[in-house]
Amino acid sequence: MPVDPTRQRVAALVDHTLLKPEATPADVAALLAEGTDLDVYAVCVSPSMVPFAVGAGSVRVAAVAGFPSGKHEPAIKAQEAAAAMAAGASEIDMVIDVGAALTRDFSAVRSDIAAVRAATGGAVLKVIVESAVLLSRGDEQLLGDICRVAADAGADFVKTSTGFHPAGGATVRAVEVMAAAVGAQLGVKASGGIRTASDALAMLDAGATRLGLSGTRAVLDGLS
Repeated sequence: MPVDPTRQRVAALVDHTLLKPEATPADVAALLAEGTDLDVYAVCVSPSMVPFAVGAGSVRVAAVAGFPSGKHEPAIKAQEAAAAMAAGASEIDMVIDVGAALTRDFSAVRSDIAAVRAATGGAVLKVIVESAVLLSRGDEQLLGDICRVAADAGADFVKTSTGFHPAGGATVRAVEVMAAAVGAQLGVKASGGIRTASDALAMLDAGATRLGLSGTRAVLDGLS
């Protein structure tokens, strides 16, 4: 957690997020305006919205790839990420093939991440592991192993969740396991279901170094 978890310090760790399929340019414009007002780290949008977001605002833009299922060919994820970067995104949040992770096909997971890493150059790469799904099997070791695979493949962050899977979003325990697995080597982004200041602070206490929030103002309003 920030040494002094004030509103400003926490805002500086937030990816202000809008990934709803029905999002319009007007919705993204509102996201950008709010992100600027709240002084967040970045906004996170769908790939098709990147050109508009980059052209309409001055906030750092992140985009997703292989979202939300992760069941895309690695080459398609890589192409999607590269296109988002060409449009001006500086960070990519990609979804792994969770089925491959569940069957411990670490080679497939590594290759998937490495393909996107190769396509993104110097962009920050965050790898979404759907921690709630992995932990639903009662196997914390698997979650840790997948995070270490992500590190080996060149990720900059591991990220808990898409926020779209019925298994759930971020939990304190997931963040603890992920942070222990990667240590200081990677960042940990907690995302999915973080709706209050106490939720956010709990994630930061557990080891999160970035937060993915859609209700950012409500979270920050709970801080001094």
